[in-house]
Amino acid sequence: MKKYLLSILTLLLPLLNFAQETTSEKIDTIFKDYTGWFVDAIFYEIPFSETYKIPWVLIVLIGGALFFTIYFKFINITGFRMAIRVVKGQYEDIEKHGADTLYGDNTANEGENIIETMRDDGADGEVSHFQALTAALSATVGLGNIAGVAVALSIGGPGATFWMIVAGLLGMASKFAECTLGVKYRDVGDDGTVYGGPMYYLTKGLKAKGMGGFGKVLAVLFAIFVIGGSFGGGNMFQANQAAAQFVKVFDLDPASNAGLYFGLVMAALVAVVIIGGIKRIAKVTEKVVPFMAGIYVLASLIILGANFSLIDDAFALIYEGAFSGLGIAGGLVGVMIQGIRRGAFSNEAGVGSAAIAHSAVRIKYPASEGIVALLEPFVDTVVICTMTALVIVITNFDGGFMEYGVEITEGVEITATAFDSVIPHFSIVLTIAVILFAFSTMISWSYYGMQGWVFLFGKGKASDLAYKILFLFFVVVGASISLGAVINFSDAMIFAMVVPNIIGVVILSPVIKKELNKYYKAINVKNDAIEDGADDLNEIL
Repeated sequence: MKKYLLSILTLLLPLLNFAQETTSEKIDTIFKDYTGWFVDAIFYEIPFSETYKIPWVLIVLIGGALFFTIYFKFINITGFRMAIRVVKGQYEDIEKHGADTLYGDNTANEGENIIETMRDDGADGEVSHFQALTAALSATVGLGNIAGVAVALSIGGPGATFWMIVAGLLGMASKFAECTLGVKYRDVGDDGTVYGGPMYYLTKGLKAKGMGGFGKVLAVLFAIFVIGGSFGGGNMFQANQAAAQFVKVFDLDPASNAGLYFGLVMAALVAVVIIGGIKRIAKVTEKVVPFMAGIYVLASLIILGANFSLIDDAFALIYEGAFSGLGIAGGLVGVMIQGIRRGAFSNEAGVGSAAIAHSAVRIKYPASEGIVALLEPFVDTVVICTMTALVIVITNFDGGFMEYGVEITEGVEITATAFDSVIPHFSIVLTIAVILFAFSTMISWSYYGMQGWVFLFGKGKASDLAYKILFLFFVVVGASISLGAVINFSDAMIFAMVVPNIIGVVILSPVIKKELNKYYKAINVKNDAIEDGADDLNEIL
């Protein structure tokens, strides 16, 4: 471990010197000149009238979510209770060994084998359901929930909250679909290491459909985009915002090297985690994510409890604004766009990134992980984003620190002001939460980017080391400089992932439905066996 860290540090120092010698303005200019066209293309807004425009990528995201919701018969609602049971381990025995192996389901062989894609000698994979869930959540639960919600409310008013929730509920179906495919078409190395995600289901899945060439093109594009997204939005942006909040709250001199030192410490902590791969990432996120989300939700509940009498007024304002527009630019449609955009962008449903983390789970039935994954948008958007919105709306009744319809740029400050108005000095705790959110997001996105890197450049220690050095370099750069156009480009890379991913998942939807039916059948086999007297796995074995 020490030798590994020393090698990374030795190779990193020359890059850091270059970063310090290169001004933010130069970097901004270079990126804007050479990548501006790409950013404009990805975030191009289709003008539906003179008063409102809708980003085409948002139409793809929500359109895909609607399709999956209907095609899978509202799995986002019908599968919710089952998702809780799966995470609790209620079906762990059949997911490890297979229903037919344990319960003697001879009828399964009359058609297709329930576990035709997996071996009977135990499930492949590296992490548990809960670890995969927290690893994926750590990449989505973050600054978007704290700062992004405030920005959305400033533009779209309280009504944006309603449409944010709608986007979260629809996104549950997208997460189910892509994460089922992530497990279905993953590769498992001889050492048990899992390689999965859209790159693999786009190549293998579409090849099985006679569209191998098309699938390969989509997979390569996705891999390029996910690498770019991991360096930018999943890394530099997180480090930048965490460093900025740290400097601001502790009243440090912005002109000092505080950002650089912060970046070096953050890079060292990230290095310790990502060197261990998905197993170590999962072990960290399964502790950090519940902890930081728990603190944030608890503080929100305290504020809501202290203002209990205003909760119904807040919901009334949210509901009224959702269908009236409350004078917001663009009216009703403007409010819808802001809410749906924030919800979709926050939970990344349809982007395909979460499928990479979920592909590493230890199971036999791909659909079981898809069902677990549908909890992500619910936790991220329906719960945490809504909590943030309620706190801001309620505290703004008396505080008046936000004027709806006037866009703000510093979302964290508004959220901090809202919390501080009830819990004095909570902004310090919020700063810690921001840093933890940023840290967990970075380690998860390092895994996403690594999977794309390995897909393009091959597996091996040299390839592995090269990516990790670059990733750690960008942690320091992100914390040290003003990003501007760099972040615009990296955000565009993340949402460019939507295009190849949604195309592939829609085409492979029949495969997903087949996997879902297999899993339901396996559960029924177990339930029938228990009713016949087999109380648990030990009794059967």
